[in-house]
Order: sequence, then structure tokens, then C-alpha cells
Amino acid sequence: MKHLFILLILGLMASAASAQLGVSYHQSSVPYLGINYELNNQYMAEVRVGANNYFEHLAFELTANYFIVHDPSYDLYGGIGGRTTHFAGLVVPVGVNLYPFDNKDFGFHIEAAGMFGETAVFRADWGIRYRFGSTGVPSEKEEE
Repeated sequence: MKHLFILLILGLMASAASAQLGVSYHQSSVPYLGINYELNNQYMAEVRVGANNYFEHLAFELTANYFIVHDPSYDLYGGIGGRTTHFAGLVVPVGVNLYPFDNKDFGFHIEAAGMFGETAVFRADWGIRYRFGSTGVPSEKEEE
């Protein structure tokens, strides 16, 4: 049932005309892969799956993030979400996406997140992010 709900949410987001698909890898002691959609250059929903685990220990995470600052070279975001299996419970991420190259589709990110459930865990990670297609944010060259 959880998986059906996640697929439904992703399907609705994909149908939004201003949605943009992206992928990410987050490296930490609790690493994960993510698939995300940016909506209206203001919101980012991300489905994450734990990496470097046995299949029976896979954890899934769904976050809804708001871009506090959305610039061609960086995004500052905060959000809320939930996590299953290992460290199950509430997730509260705060992060920065950095796009230092002329092609603003590829970048890096850093994120800190509180994970609250049976135990409280503070997770900090770093990684890479790739956005498919036009970002909706002009590159620095286009602004000149």
C-alpha cells in the first residue's frame, strides 16, 4: 500500500506541466539514492531509497521540500517527510544544492536532517544531483 501511494504521488507530480525530474546520490553513514521532481521552481518532492544495504533492510523516504532561495547557482531548501524501516519516523531536512558549472543541470548538495522515531538521529550528508531537461532557471550566460 505504501508503494502504491508513493507511485500515485509521483504520477500526479509528473503530470504537472512545470515539473522537472532529477536524480541524486546522498553519501553519509545512512546513504541513499533519490528521484525528485521540482515543481514551479518552488517545491521539490523526493523519493529516496537506502543504498549499501541488504534488500531486507532497505529503507524508503519521502520528503517534501520548499526552496527558501532558488537561484541559478544554488538552492537553499527545507522540508519535512517520513522514513520506513531503519530509523523509521519523521525526517526534517535542510540543505543546499550547488550548481557551479555553466550547465545548471549537474551539481552538488549538502544536507542535514533530523530523523525522529523510536530514536532521534542527526544525519548529515553530501552528494551529487542531476536535473533532466531545462531547469526553468536561466543560466548566468542567458542573463547577460
